[in-house]
Amino acid sequence: MATKKDVLAKAKAEKVRFVRLQFTELHGQLKAVQIPVEELPKALDNEMMFDGSSIRGYKRIEQSDMYFHPDPNTFQVIPWLAGESGNVARIICDVADPDGSPFAGDPRVALKRVLADAKKMGYDMNVGPEAEFFVFDHDADGNPAVNPHDAAGYFDVGPVDKGVELRRAMDDMLLSMGFHLEASHHEVAIGQHEIDFRHATALECADMLITFRYVIRSVAAQLGLHATFMPKPIYGENGSGMHCNQSLSKAGKNVFFDPKGEEQLSDAAMGYIAGLLEHLPAITAIANPIVNSYKRLVPGYEAPVYIAWSPGNRSAAIRIPAKRGSATRAELRTPDPTANPYLLFAVMLAAGLDGIKKGKRPPKPVNQNIYHLTDAESRKLKIGALPHNLSAALDALENDKVICAALGDHIAEAYLAEKRAEWDVYKAQVHQWEIDEYMERF
Repeated sequence: MATKKDVLAKAKAEKVRFVRLQFTELHGQLKAVQIPVEELPKALDNEMMFDGSSIRGYKRIEQSDMYFHPDPNTFQVIPWLAGESGNVARIICDVADPDGSPFAGDPRVALKRVLADAKKMGYDMNVGPEAEFFVFDHDADGNPAVNPHDAAGYFDVGPVDKGVELRRAMDDMLLSMGFHLEASHHEVAIGQHEIDFRHATALECADMLITFRYVIRSVAAQLGLHATFMPKPIYGENGSGMHCNQSLSKAGKNVFFDPKGEEQLSDAAMGYIAGLLEHLPAITAIANPIVNSYKRLVPGYEAPVYIAWSPGNRSAAIRIPAKRGSATRAELRTPDPTANPYLLFAVMLAAGLDGIKKGKRPPKPVNQNIYHLTDAESRKLKIGALPHNLSAALDALENDKVICAALGDHIAEAYLAEKRAEWDVYKAQVHQWEIDEYMERF
């Protein structure tokens, strides 16, 4: 664990001139305040204050004073911001109330609280995400346009894949920031890419995902391109998901593996899977948090829309990859990369723990292609469907006490209110499809 002394020594050795105090708001958008390095000791003593009333989902104006509590383990130089006067670094912060207590509306604090609950049961959570993204060119005015950077497909190479050098630049930047990369490649859709990094503990992984999105978008912008994690920017093409591989460990040992269990899965794994399945409708409001998320969650585009699990079937919401032993894990395939990772990991973990606590067992695995089943066959197998839009997902969230408790009252209430407002604005819009479909006919 890094200390204040370690951070100050690293800042001096790396010739840091400015430090950005980073945190996330309710919806996972990265925020930051930049300070001169001379103010870093004060920041590390938790003495830097800011106005929380201007941050979505935080505080009212009459209760606006809030404090940064930097996490020394997250101090890093930002490679692309080096200047003649020195380097720029970042440090990720928790947010605290004036009395020093953790702020209930901070997503990072919410995750830490659920992780503490797991720790009381002896468990640590590990997560390995697979975040996809699109890269587009700009229009003549320099604005992002739905104009894919290339027309390549899955695993294509250059010159068809015009993103080869782009991904290499992204890989280089991620490696310089301490990421352990596993693979990068062109994805199925035109202009779509994926860069995978090694699994980590849940808190570390959430921090990495926030950093990952920051790096990907920044590198693309430097090269005159626009990277977006929007799930479904192009009609008729596959959307971008963020499959989340997750497992629990106890004393460093994977507790999901049992060589004598069904599918070589332990009772804990079965309980965890059952909990995820039971609470998946509510989790969807967090895992798929924007209106556009539900344009991805439709049949025919490799996105899971059915509440089922399988040892290998990719049409199910939860897949158990083939590796066992220390690599045994459950892959939740529904999330997309617009999700706030702190909230997403918190609700996934809470759901899984609920299943373990209650000794639940999942229904039988579905090993056939669910997309090819008739409605009658799905009903016979008791396969449910995910919420079909954001409003339905919010209804499920509001009615799920376990998932709301994982978020905490402050976040649950603020999230529901803001997302309901987002849905109401969307409903009132007149879309181009409606103009094209109805203007002449009626």
